[in-house]
Amino acid sequence: MLEKTYDAASVEPRIYETWEKAEAFKAGAGAKDGAPAFSIVIPPPNVTGSLHMGHALNNTLQDILVRWKRMQGFDVLWQPGTDHAGIATQMVVERELMETQQPGRREMGREAFVERVWEQKRKSEGTILGQLKRLGASCDWSRTEFTMSPNLSAAVLKVFVDLYNEGLIYRSKRLVNWDPKFETAISDLEVENIEVDGHMWHFKYPLAGGETYEYVEKDEEGNITLRETRDYISIATTRPETMLGDGAVAVHPGDTRYAPIVGKLCEIPVGPKEHRRLIPIITDDYPDPDFGSGAVKITGAHDFNDYGVAQRNKIPMYRLMDTKGAMRSDGAAYVEEAAKAQSIIDGAEMTVNEVDEINIVPDDLRGLDRFEARKRVIEQITAEGLAVMVPADHPEVAWMKGQAPDWHPQGRAVIRALGEDETGPSELPMVESKKIMQPFGDRSKVVIEPMLTDQWFVDAKTLAAPALKAVQDGNTKFVPENWDKTYYNWLNDIQPWCISRQLWWGHQIPVWYDEDGNEYCAATEEEAVAKAGGKTLTRDEDVLDTWFSSALWPFSTLGWPHETPELERYYKTDVLVTGFDIIFFWVARMMMQGIHFMKEVPFHTVYINSIVVDKNGKKMSKSLGNVLDPLELIDSYGADATRFALASQEVQSRRTLRMSDQAAEGGQRFATKLWNASRFAEMNGCARVEGFEPSATKHTLNRWIATEMGRCIAEVTAALEDYRFNDAAGAVYKFTWNSFCDWFLELAKPIFNGDDEVAKAETRATTAWAIDEILKVLHPFMPFLTEELWERLGEEGNAASDLLMLTAWPEAKVADETAAAEINWLVNLISEIRSVRAEMNVPAGAKVAIVITGASEETKKRLSTHESAVLRLARAEKVELADAAPKGSAQIIVGEATVCLPLAGVIDLGAEKARLEKEIGKLDADISKIEKKLNNPKFVEKAPADVVDGEREKVSEFTEKRAKVQIALDRLAEIG
Repeated sequence: MLEKTYDAASVEPRIYETWEKAEAFKAGAGAKDGAPAFSIVIPPPNVTGSLHMGHALNNTLQDILVRWKRMQGFDVLWQPGTDHAGIATQMVVERELMETQQPGRREMGREAFVERVWEQKRKSEGTILGQLKRLGASCDWSRTEFTMSPNLSAAVLKVFVDLYNEGLIYRSKRLVNWDPKFETAISDLEVENIEVDGHMWHFKYPLAGGETYEYVEKDEEGNITLRETRDYISIATTRPETMLGDGAVAVHPGDTRYAPIVGKLCEIPVGPKEHRRLIPIITDDYPDPDFGSGAVKITGAHDFNDYGVAQRNKIPMYRLMDTKGAMRSDGAAYVEEAAKAQSIIDGAEMTVNEVDEINIVPDDLRGLDRFEARKRVIEQITAEGLAVMVPADHPEVAWMKGQAPDWHPQGRAVIRALGEDETGPSELPMVESKKIMQPFGDRSKVVIEPMLTDQWFVDAKTLAAPALKAVQDGNTKFVPENWDKTYYNWLNDIQPWCISRQLWWGHQIPVWYDEDGNEYCAATEEEAVAKAGGKTLTRDEDVLDTWFSSALWPFSTLGWPHETPELERYYKTDVLVTGFDIIFFWVARMMMQGIHFMKEVPFHTVYINSIVVDKNGKKMSKSLGNVLDPLELIDSYGADATRFALASQEVQSRRTLRMSDQAAEGGQRFATKLWNASRFAEMNGCARVEGFEPSATKHTLNRWIATEMGRCIAEVTAALEDYRFNDAAGAVYKFTWNSFCDWFLELAKPIFNGDDEVAKAETRATTAWAIDEILKVLHPFMPFLTEELWERLGEEGNAASDLLMLTAWPEAKVADETAAAEINWLVNLISEIRSVRAEMNVPAGAKVAIVITGASEETKKRLSTHESAVLRLARAEKVELADAAPKGSAQIIVGEATVCLPLAGVIDLGAEKARLEKEIGKLDADISKIEKKLNNPKFVEKAPADVVDGEREKVSEFTEKRAKVQIALDRLAEIG
């Protein structure tokens, strides 16, 4: 006998152990003879990571698919594994060394440090995999892979060497995201752009030789609004320290204000006055004439936009900082280095590498942290009088005389430079306080510095062409379809892929150098030495970007480069389930590598799942305190409840999924509902009957539930085929909770308690069969509960012949439209009566007469058959037929008949009308308030997208509620 309550905490680990002992997750388990393959590769989590809500959603959806396909008889492989997560894992170990006061990695040396990281990997890998098991993930754990295992490392080496030999991998000096804390290049995905309080400084670049020009500003009608003689061009910058590396000042070719000085030279306003560098004023389409002064400083070695301008216009790019983000201190004295830079302006030709050797940081700023250098640069320019000045009371000046706040970059240095007196200066440097987007390392939390460095790159443009065509031709499709636009945008504008990282943990680049710097790429050092003719070689110290190895995941995990049976059987994989943020970083790169090396796309479908946010639609953040831990939800409500809450809210058309404790609690209530229904059935003698066929049943109620069960199976199957997870979950929920629990069992009670033994036996057997079918169709969503019930319900009747997860997916058995129409009419009649009672605020204990007019012969017959059910479930005192509706009755249409509820003497019509009118008034006010906000362009533009979406959802919710209240008010008017 089932316990009174379902205890997920004790059931779930026991059931999972049963599955593992039965090897039910292994590839091919439960497959029919000759069945086609169905394979999915798991997006490999970080080996040192732990389960978060994104993982929970992503893996729940994958598990739903593989459990469903396994039950359909496919040869299923869900390939698991973990990613070595270069920077994240190295950070974990370095932090541990620091916290335990052990020698750092550089003191330990590379070999000892890497071995320490392997120890960490062995210690922590089980954590994330164990958490996936708690979620119910049915991966083939016997095939668990790791991106740095010997097999996968061999695949990485082969790909690198092959691409190198094909000329598709090369070393070059290009601009990358540089993390000064970890001293490595990082990918765009590892950069968080955060809005922070910042400043915009306005400075003057004097024209060379004291030249002047007429500066003229005009309004839209062409009228002159300002004319003055200037001997400078002004620029604005949020990073004054980078001015030291300027190679030019750019203006738009159509900006007439600067036409007289295009091609002339101007002076960088910082550094020793007698050795100031001169740079050209050029034209480029990048500057916006309507933003700021319209003139832009070009620092190609430290800004991605400037890098493009510098490349197009052959502007030299000077690197200002070292790997730690401090101003360079290498090279000759500034006077010598500045002369070298000036020679380029004078016509000398230098390579990018030669320019990179030049250190044009003034001697007094060398070795300073970049932010300290910023302060010094500002002080020096301001003291020289080359800051753009504005009236002291100008609203954009972020400074008050005598009260320079601590956060102000100029601080009291400005006060000293300008002097202090009783009245204060009439003009002050123009410094705008403004919000700026600043890049931070997602793990280091320091400001990322765009920096020109030597790195290894993949010719992504060449590899992207066939990957682009594969999606355009439909060989791989995105679900939802709109995500293919993101894919196209990335690949159409693809840049060389930086694949090197200045770390120790990862796949070390298989390139060796001789004393002259010549490169030798090979799979082993022995091969490289042979290529070099026996020379002594030194290996490149860098390792490969983690995404390089994970790009091979769909085929390297199946044994490539060896021709294994698994590779032949399971490649290409069927569907990839992942997030939109890695469409470029992972999906596109798997497409490139898969097509290039396997001559076939790695998957035919890419399902892009939602991003999980909190119940208010806000991104989960530790700083906001709104992070939900899936493990805590599993502890509190069970894995099934958590899974069902996620799946039932996964809507293709929505970008975000709102998760909360309440949602998981709703999943728990559903689990409890099914448990209680199963227990009720067990208590009423419902047990599996061998050979039972629902198509042979006679009773209308039983044929109805069998028909509705078939519809539910068809709906769930069709929804899963289209990756409509919420519709699939909704269909099984609606059938289980409403059709089966609320209606079938309720209507079956009189049969269970009656004297008709034939009807009783048939209904008991039908009930047990229906529960089994529910367990089958619900299993992919709630595997633990369903497996437990599948086994336990066999204790009173026929035991199950196999595990539920290896049982065949159900099919429709009965399609009796006559029986379905009759019982659905009954359900609709009672539901409509209950709705009117609720709308009219009829007391729960009050019994109301039901008068029906215009009934057909069929309806009369149905009323006669089901009168007792109507009286009991609609809380009616009587049901009668009439030619006309009684006065003071609420009326509803059910089929061809009019159902009347005389309420005049049951409720206070006046008070009820006042209540409903008051509720409508409140809803109108709420809707109006929100619509006013949404009609404000400033709110829609500036508010976060999740906030705007939340407001729109409120309007929809309130509008729907208002419509229901209005129906009730209209009914009252009819009664009165």
